[in-house]
Amino acid sequence: TGAIGLYNVGQSCCLNSLLQVFLMNIHFTGILRRITVPPRAKQKRRNVPYQMLLLLEEMQCGKRKAVFPTPLAHCLSVYRVKLFVQHDAAQLFLTLWNLIKDQMKKPDLVEDLSYLYTICVQEHLACQKCSLETKRNSRMLTLPLPMLDADSRMLKTLEDCLQYFFRPEELTDHNMCFCEQCGRKTPFLQSMKLVHLPQTLTIHLKRFCFKESSYIHKLSHYLPFPQDLDFNAILTENQCQADDNEKASWQYELFAVVAHSGSTSCGHYCAYIRSLTERKWYCFNDSQVCQVSWDDVKCTYGHSNLNWAETAYLLIYMKKRPQ
Repeated sequence: TGAIGLYNVGQSCCLNSLLQVFLMNIHFTGILRRITVPPRAKQKRRNVPYQMLLLLEEMQCGKRKAVFPTPLAHCLSVYRVKLFVQHDAAQLFLTLWNLIKDQMKKPDLVEDLSYLYTICVQEHLACQKCSLETKRNSRMLTLPLPMLDADSRMLKTLEDCLQYFFRPEELTDHNMCFCEQCGRKTPFLQSMKLVHLPQTLTIHLKRFCFKESSYIHKLSHYLPFPQDLDFNAILTENQCQADDNEKASWQYELFAVVAHSGSTSCGHYCAYIRSLTERKWYCFNDSQVCQVSWDDVKCTYGHSNLNWAETAYLLIYMKKRPQ
């Protein structure tokens, strides 16, 4: 099944969970298998994609319930990804992805990797006093969705979070921008429009937020997310900058959930992943792997009275195959 655990080698639960999400994605491993093998032993020890490939082969060829990711962990430590440190899964995902991309030598693999994970948006900034409008295209690896609105009220569903993320925002008072056409600071309307969604979409639920005195607080409140996600049914025409062919592919199904339990200072990560070959859900909790149900996955929706409970932090959706 490919459902093999990874031993914890020094508070590596966050790393283990992300590695499972990468390596259970057959689209990613298809790219990984095409890398150029470094010629020298020292280069091999320092090359993240190559060490991931070795780990994948060890997981697939052995008959053990779990393997040690120690060589890969040592490789990552060269790039300041330390063991015995509490990592944030969203930040570590970006770090890992960039290390993989930077160390893939073949341009076609870099392009394939970017196409697999990169979200494209267009940022709009329009002066409210004149007709001046500026547009800028940008890319991102995750959709960082707020879980609270501007009045600190809890958003109730994943769809609400998506609609809030793409809502137009008025920049007034001290947030006004300088308008070159007006020659002074004026109110602006800021908006973001969706241009392209990748095959593997990573959504970051911003459950950790700053409170007074720079204290980081975890938002554990209930936030359901669907197995099937259709962006055409969530966003309006004004929130999209894409043609019909692009929009036709915006149908997604849930592939994985990286969940966090505990507090901001003392927490633990595990991953719920649906096997793309078996269509069954598994829970990857370091070296322990077991088959679970959708009801088990739904337990990561969160609960406001259980701050230490398991709550979804990263949601990974996969594009549905065309009928």
